[in-house]
Parts: sequence; structure tokens; C-alpha cells
Amino acid sequence: MTHCLVVDDSSVIRKVARRILEDLDFSISEAADGQQALDQCKADMPDAILLDWNMPVMDGLEFLTNLRKQPGGEGPKVVFCTTENDVAHIARAIRAGANEYIMKPFDREIVEAKFQEVGLI
Repeated sequence: MTHCLVVDDSSVIRKVARRILEDLDFSISEAADGQQALDQCKADMPDAILLDWNMPVMDGLEFLTNLRKQPGGEGPKVVFCTTENDVAHIARAIRAGANEYIMKPFDREIVEAKFQEVGLI
């Protein structure tokens, strides 16, 4: 089963993402900030990461930059999921190693389409 780490400081967003991804046959783990997510990745690298941008402790961009430097950190498909919608933010995310980008609010169709685009479904 494909493992996805959902990283968002909102428990509501994590819950919605969990339901959508479990329906798509993913196993899910969660983190409330980038540091928690990085610690989890060091212990058990996921196949995919659904990643928020704005979080306390360590934001999504800093997490992604650190992830890609870890052994095996180039492996997970990373889909940013955020309210940041300007072209500069999207470009920074892609340069840092993001594979795709989803705007909040999102629904199952959007998540499924983006995960298909990166080859996870």
C-alpha cells in the first residue's frame, strides 16, 4: 500500500485529506509541522507527501529543502497544498523539489487528479 504523509498545522485539513487519500487506498500518517514531518521521514520515508506551506516551527518550503537533502529524500512525490497562489510561490515550490501544487480548498477530484499526474495512482 502506498504511504502518504499529510503535513498541515490544521487538524481539519489533515482529517479531510486522510479521508480522501484512504478512499484512494493510501496508508496515512500525519504531522502538524515541518519538523515533525522531517523527523517522521528520517524514521520511515513515505511514498508521497501532501504538504502545507504556512506552518509553525518549520514551514513547508524549509521542510521540502531539508527533505531533499536526506538519504532517500529525493524519492517521495511531494504535492504542495496551500492558499499561496501566486506564480512566485509556485515557482519556489517547484525549484525546491515539489512535484505538484494544489490550491486550498481542495476536493477529492483535485487530489486524485494531481496524484495521478505524479504517478501515484
